[in-house]
Amino acid sequence: MSEQPKKPLPFVANFAAGAIAGVSEILTFYPLDVVKTRMQLSTEKSQGFVGTFRNIVKEEGVGRLYRGLVPPLLLEAPKRAVKFAANDFWGKTYLDLSGEKKMTQQLSILTGCSAGATESFVVVPFELVKIRLQDKNSTYAGPIDVVKQIIKKEGVLGMYNGMESTFWRHLWWNGGYFGCIFQVRAILPEAKTQQGTLFNNFISGAVGGFVGTMINTPFDVVKSRIQSAPRLPGVAPKYNWTYPSLAIIAREEGVGALYKGFVPKVLRLAPGGGVLLLVVEFTLGIFRQALGPPYI
Repeated sequence: MSEQPKKPLPFVANFAAGAIAGVSEILTFYPLDVVKTRMQLSTEKSQGFVGTFRNIVKEEGVGRLYRGLVPPLLLEAPKRAVKFAANDFWGKTYLDLSGEKKMTQQLSILTGCSAGATESFVVVPFELVKIRLQDKNSTYAGPIDVVKQIIKKEGVLGMYNGMESTFWRHLWWNGGYFGCIFQVRAILPEAKTQQGTLFNNFISGAVGGFVGTMINTPFDVVKSRIQSAPRLPGVAPKYNWTYPSLAIIAREEGVGALYKGFVPKVLRLAPGGGVLLLVVEFTLGIFRQALGPPYI
């Protein structure tokens, strides 16, 4: 008698697993994000990851490494909902359009890029608040103060400062991440145990995080520069659109400046990508056991 396939878990279970995984990753690796942003905003010669980290702790205290933590935590639930819904929508759409029966690497990349672009519309205001708080020169009292000041000085649309650069950042990261995961999973030996499955998920997620970071770091540098500077009436910002800003940074600071913050970024997103998949699969396993057949 053939084994019956597992019934897909309900959306709420997938959503909860994604949210739990996302919050776990943020709490574990957030200080690296602060260091990354500081390095990206500096137009001077880089002090390196260790030097930047040491200076933050020495001059501002350990607590500064968690400044701006609230926005990404608040963002995690809606971001995960959009990510899962967008992945599901674009995956089914491209399968229907291509006539394929199952996901291929090309369709996985296309789905990831489309889902990332969709997700960017949700994350911009939260990313903007986070960047303004992480800036060394920040004088904001907290997240609410950032929102009030932006709306007062730049208008409601000011909350979407950096929309275009965020779009490119998410598009390229998701395309690299999901495309790489698909390929690595195909290469790894088939897991025979639950521990083997978790290990394969961690490895594929870590490699996907590294590749995604390699591709999208220049766009992340530009996004940080664009979002850190308030928009003033009648004053044209130095960093405005993504691709012209890439050229400005490369011309004034050298091509290497486009990879400022790469080390803390990859230290977070490579293992972070593995942690995300690991926690998601572990949590989904708990839900399957709790719900019982036909989900097991």
